[in-house]
Amino acid sequence: MHCLFISLLSLASLFTTQVLDLFPKMLNKLKSTVKVEEKALANMEIDEVSILDLPELALEIVLEKLPPDSLTNLACVCTSLRERCTSNHLWKRHMKEKWSSILGESAIKEWELHIKHLMVTKEKNLKEKNWMVSLACAWPISWIRSLIECGGDNKLVNRNLHQPEINSIMSFYGALENGKFWFPAQVFNRENGHVGFVLSCYDAHLSYDRHTDTFFARYPPHGTKPVKTEDGVKWDRVRAPLVSTPSHDLHISDCLKDLRPGDHFEIQWRKNKEFPYGWWYGVVGHLETCNQTEHFCRCHEDDNVVLEFKQYSRGSRWRQMVISRKDHREKGNETDGFYGGIRKLKTDDEIKMWRRFWPVEVLE
Repeated sequence: MHCLFISLLSLASLFTTQVLDLFPKMLNKLKSTVKVEEKALANMEIDEVSILDLPELALEIVLEKLPPDSLTNLACVCTSLRERCTSNHLWKRHMKEKWSSILGESAIKEWELHIKHLMVTKEKNLKEKNWMVSLACAWPISWIRSLIECGGDNKLVNRNLHQPEINSIMSFYGALENGKFWFPAQVFNRENGHVGFVLSCYDAHLSYDRHTDTFFARYPPHGTKPVKTEDGVKWDRVRAPLVSTPSHDLHISDCLKDLRPGDHFEIQWRKNKEFPYGWWYGVVGHLETCNQTEHFCRCHEDDNVVLEFKQYSRGSRWRQMVISRKDHREKGNETDGFYGGIRKLKTDDEIKMWRRFWPVEVLE
């Protein structure tokens, strides 16, 4: 009996040892099985979930947070997302954030003429080659490339891909971004701050360079002189035209009766009558007969208005000009140039914009 007990004990010990030897292998196999199942489940979940499964409001919030390049790429996924990602209400915010400060009515009108030309071209030629040419006028080349590449071998996606409407905000944004659309604006201190243009602002047509985040400027010709150009124009030197008066026309002043000492203004000036006007910054001064005391000053009641350009030294022929409050038109001569219409600066932001270009040294 004792021997039988010893034999059973030895057999149990041997079985336990073999089981313990096999347990790590069994455990590893079990872990591998679990991992495979978890991976399959994850893949199944990924395949089944789409951004379009989000609630309408959540999807709208996601799209509103995307930058322009992401919206463009997402528009490649399917027809439904393309329709959403090219909608005007999404692109309106991007236009406002980046471009509204330098786009005026003249730029909008020029764009409208541009798209009319594109639409006529599209109607005349519906072939794919000419379609790509017209698209290149509205979108950056990198965006077009992304549209082509994102389709891959998916013929259904490629077949459903179309350019956004030519007159859409997305097309306008793309045309500005790729620099193919030249728009009218005004540039402070033209020609890289040439001393002859300090504290001035001139009309120009601009093209954006997104690689340097600057502009290429093309200025109207001065008489028979060739067109002047300038590259590397920074954003802080650009503004939208504040009046609709063309650069060769006299601006009709509507603020003369309100001007009084201390008021900030900008005035048209040109070297001769063949040249376009530029806008120049100045401050209304006191008459020589005034004691410049606030409570006794009557300069605002006089017909003559003193215009001071304090960036120039005292005694400089550019320092001061006197004009008539009642019948001012264009005043000047071929030596000192011609002074045109006046526009009073109405906000602190306008004044600060001019003052930040104040020269380090007084001009002669």
